[in-house]
Amino acid sequence: MSLPEAFFQSLHGPIGATRLESVSNTLVAVLHDVVFDFKFDASEVATTSLCVDQHLLVTARSRPLRSIDRLRRAVQEGLVFRSTAELLAQLLRDQSDVLIDILRQSTQRVDEIEDRLLTYRRAVSRSELGSLRRVLVRLQRLLAPEPAALFRLLNRPPDWITEEDLQDLRHAAEEFSAGIGDAAALIERVKLLQEELVALITEQTSRTIFVLTIFTVLALPVKVVAGLFGMNVGGIPLAQNGSGFFSIVGTLAALTALLGYLALLKRRD
Repeated sequence: MSLPEAFFQSLHGPIGATRLESVSNTLVAVLHDVVFDFKFDASEVATTSLCVDQHLLVTARSRPLRSIDRLRRAVQEGLVFRSTAELLAQLLRDQSDVLIDILRQSTQRVDEIEDRLLTYRRAVSRSELGSLRRVLVRLQRLLAPEPAALFRLLNRPPDWITEEDLQDLRHAAEEFSAGIGDAAALIERVKLLQEELVALITEQTSRTIFVLTIFTVLALPVKVVAGLFGMNVGGIPLAQNGSGFFSIVGTLAALTALLGYLALLKRRD
């Protein structure tokens, strides 16, 4: 069997949009998937090229991919498919299961971060949230066109795809669309957590600046008086008074207490 030229061209293209088209009554697809040992790294997404006709399904990829490995393992375990279209539908379902598994892990991580942030008002790592959001956005951007491409194919399928196969492909596309929707909702949730984290950090920064300002204000009378009395010039008041030191200290303590009271009153307002 000779494969279409479009299939060989897809092997050399960069990671771009999903493609699924009919060429000379043969399906040529470019699909995205995560690598087998995916570790929540935005770069761990790769492309697989497929060529499907009535009797044969050929996949080509440069790295081991998780959904392809699931399909290969199912075939090795004796799972029988009635047609190559059903095999393609199973691959899409496996891809949807991989995406749901990633979303499940991501949701668990987001739940833990949300508990620390909202329950205990404790700052969390901004880099962790940012990394998680980048991974989800990249997955959504790469995988979101896939159901639309499949639905377009279902409108004008090759003549060797039966109605039963079309139904399987349609169900696979719907499952994948639901997964993409869940990814979008999780991305929005991570975005809200990032905004809450920024608000928490801003609040903590404001509180720290206020404390520093209080200490600066409380030390102001002491600094002013110390500067005046440190000039060593004639006419310094209370210089000959035996209780002058205690008078100055008492006055400074009263001023400091007054300034502290006014600052705390302002803070409550």
